[in-house]
Amino acid sequence: MTPFRTLSAAGFAATAITYGPARMGFGLFLPQFKPAFSMSTGTAGLISSLGFLCFVLALLVSQFMTSQRGARLPVICGLIAATAGLAIIAAAANLPVLCLGVILAMSSAGLSWTPFNAAVHCSLDDATRPAALSLISTGTSVGIVVAGASALLLSASGISWRLCWAAFALASAGALLANWAALRSAGTTARAQDPPRSIRDLVQPVILPLLGTGLCFGTTSAIYITFAADRIAGAEGSAGLPAGMAAGLIFVVYGVCGLAGLFTGRVKRLINLAWLLRGLMGISALSLALIALAPASWVAIVLSAGLQGVFVMMTSAVLAFWCERLFPSLPSVSFTLALLVAGTGSVIGPAVAGFISDALGWIPMFLGAAALPGAAAFAIQPRFLQERPAPA
Repeated sequence: MTPFRTLSAAGFAATAITYGPARMGFGLFLPQFKPAFSMSTGTAGLISSLGFLCFVLALLVSQFMTSQRGARLPVICGLIAATAGLAIIAAAANLPVLCLGVILAMSSAGLSWTPFNAAVHCSLDDATRPAALSLISTGTSVGIVVAGASALLLSASGISWRLCWAAFALASAGALLANWAALRSAGTTARAQDPPRSIRDLVQPVILPLLGTGLCFGTTSAIYITFAADRIAGAEGSAGLPAGMAAGLIFVVYGVCGLAGLFTGRVKRLINLAWLLRGLMGISALSLALIALAPASWVAIVLSAGLQGVFVMMTSAVLAFWCERLFPSLPSVSFTLALLVAGTGSVIGPAVAGFISDALGWIPMFLGAAALPGAAAFAIQPRFLQERPAPA
């Protein structure tokens, strides 16, 4: 296989597991977890925020590993954490054990994605890097589709949710073995692309729009994946389907529509970065508003899930290639910084949203979340966006 195919396939498998069931599975299976472990919505939000906090810490560990040992070590450690966390969730007998499994599983995403920016930068040419990074980030879609299909199977057949999580753990072990083999060469050279540099190299005005995009993305996407399934499960008139089946179907739509991330680079070339970001923020706001106002309408909730899937996967791809192009000498460090900001939003968002939901209800919570990307869509100005470093 060519380096393009090898890296793209390895990254696709890693993100499919770590950003699919490992990162999104808790929110998808929340309708099953709440009665099984006697959880309130506020407690669920705290567990989700704790998982995202460990994701943020894992980003820092991943960056250190990449700079010292190359891309292979953090990716392998991330997939080990995913496999262990998914297995612990499958066997959890009480809430603390479940929380431990969620923490390990969600931290795996922080360890295993950003190293691919460095590996792609040093192994591929400038023309093929955006396509490879888009393929890698879109692995999340397949992981979410598989997780959603598993929830559908659970509801239709009555099998235990524990079997689904055991299957996720086995799939993660397979991805671990595949990446162990695929990253042998990339893992020894990727570190050369992020030499020791001062953080001041990144503290420039041109990075502010990128970080603002990451913050809005992290906050709203975390709220959606944590609470959307529970919002649907609690709505009346869900077309006569069991609540678990409704939530599973929505996440399948989310993942399938997220495959639009494969075309992010092409869309950006057609309409430019500013209009792409405006469109993504607009569809995120609409997605959150629909789930707030019409959770029992199949047209509305399928549209909401599809729009959210497009927003998450395309924005993920934008952040990846925007960092690589704006800071070509620091591709992994810059992407880690963007994801740290996004992770900060992911830590704060679910915790605050969970308590707002308990105090005021679902509608104010989701509409408040929708206001963030709605405001961002109007705030984006082309003159403030820069894709390439300024000439020396």
